[in-house]
Amino acid sequence: MKDKVSVFDCSVIDLGKVGFDEGNLTVVENDSHFPFDVKRVFYLYDIAGGESRGAHSHQECHQFLIAASGSFEVSLDDGKFKRQVFLNRPDLGLHIPPGIWASEMNFSSGAICLVLASHHYNEKDYVRDYDTFLKIQNEL
Repeated sequence: MKDKVSVFDCSVIDLGKVGFDEGNLTVVENDSHFPFDVKRVFYLYDIAGGESRGAHSHQECHQFLIAASGSFEVSLDDGKFKRQVFLNRPDLGLHIPPGIWASEMNFSSGAICLVLASHHYNEKDYVRDYDTFLKIQNEL
């Protein structure tokens, strides 16, 4: 992470959809309108009502969150400003660049949060302590 980012750099991207009589199809491909090349995919599910996930930032890794099923909210924090984003459509996703503290919360029953990441898992990339996050933000 080299440049200071803001919660306003987090963007909701319409991935588009192709409609069929039987349903819809949404495609995510590297080298398209997607903001980074995907190196890792994981998903969160069976999150109990009232529970939250995330509550960390990354130093290098970009993430893209999609409500593959159901809905949830994402709380974004850049150390100065905070913003809430509600995701409830599988053809929309939220791009979270490194340097943003993010938490997912208020999952609906049966919600699935699909996460596409720009980097493979590396624990050293995570900032899991909020005070440490604020200190890093103030140094930029």
